[in-house]
Amino acid sequence: MRIFALVDCNNFYVSCERLFRPEIKHRPVVVLSNNDGCVISRSQEAKDIGVPMGAPAYKYQSFFLQNNVEIFSSNYALYGDLSQRVTATLASLTPDLEVYSIDESFLEFPPCMLRELPSIGKEIRTRILKWTGIPVSVGFGSTKTLAKVASRFAKKYPQTEGTFSLCGRNDLDRLLDKVPVTDVWGIGRRHGKRLIARGVSTARTFKDLPNLWLKKNMSVTGLHTALELRGTPCFELDNSPKPKKTISSSRSFGRPVTALSDLEESVAAYVARAGEKLREQQSLTNGVMVYLTTNRFNNLPQYSNSATRMLPIATDYTPELINTGLQCIRSIYKEGFSYKKTGVVLLDLCGKYNRQCNLLELDHKAESAKKEAIMNLLDSANTRFGRRTLSYASEGLEQPWQMNRKYKSPSYTTSWDDLPKIG
Repeated sequence: MRIFALVDCNNFYVSCERLFRPEIKHRPVVVLSNNDGCVISRSQEAKDIGVPMGAPAYKYQSFFLQNNVEIFSSNYALYGDLSQRVTATLASLTPDLEVYSIDESFLEFPPCMLRELPSIGKEIRTRILKWTGIPVSVGFGSTKTLAKVASRFAKKYPQTEGTFSLCGRNDLDRLLDKVPVTDVWGIGRRHGKRLIARGVSTARTFKDLPNLWLKKNMSVTGLHTALELRGTPCFELDNSPKPKKTISSSRSFGRPVTALSDLEESVAAYVARAGEKLREQQSLTNGVMVYLTTNRFNNLPQYSNSATRMLPIATDYTPELINTGLQCIRSIYKEGFSYKKTGVVLLDLCGKYNRQCNLLELDHKAESAKKEAIMNLLDSANTRFGRRTLSYASEGLEQPWQMNRKYKSPSYTTSWDDLPKIG
């Protein structure tokens, strides 16, 4: 039998905010989506008073005020940094690690450690809390899907003390009967509705469906999910994720934008961020796509469009990418419209060090080395001193088009200016 573990950060965004605001530890807390739109993370206290996930913030303003709810805008720099710290802590426990999302990671342990799982779960929770301040739940299972189910029990039932194992249990069917089929990892909303209509409402009834029916109606992925619930591993740890085929960067504006200059600034800023991601995974791009759109939820004239420019030589050099992005936005911009969003997509990515070179590159070796040195310097400075320590003039300084983040907390761990002060 194999042993998988899922480590899930509890109410992760809220936990990150509470880490530097201990006085709100027992108050209801919510974190809002981009432009302070909807609730995307809630403390247990917020759940207890009836704040639903996805609640529109503008509809709940008076409710938040009456119930002394602490509100935060999304602070992705803080969340991303703390997520990396949690991952680094997990890596100190086992080399078999897959970072599944910003707040979840899978681990694998040898079968000989089966009897030690309670102490392992406690050690994981204790070390992460001590080293990062983030509370987590730990679920163990003989497959990744069962580990997901176990983590759900660890979160839901206080008597588990944050750790629960489904490994080697004789009452697995009884426990799976408590799990709604729509909560099973890998079963989406569409399949969930179809299954419930067929009378399949729990994880147990789902796993008992015939293999032929599963493969016919839910493809091989549905069959693999059922097999995993039966204890047969079908999904391996992905501890060396493949590089992305495309990289995108976009945000909705905090206010309607009409001027081309503002749109150009946003495109330059998004290209700069996408360029950072490109270099992080040691890739080059062969093309840039830029799109823009108006707000389809208002009654104003509507317009959306996109433009793509392919590059003669694959590159990760941000100034060249910005220049290409600006050409794209200028070619599709139209006056008289109120724009809601622009976005950038880097296309046709290839590995920087394992690819077939373009013959045109042979004449530009010295120039390429100079560009690489400049990018290394810029990335090093922004990593060490905080994002946008060095930035491009085309990104603008004030950036009035930026999304609304009225309740944003300081970037405590990624900005020198925001370091907590004592005294």
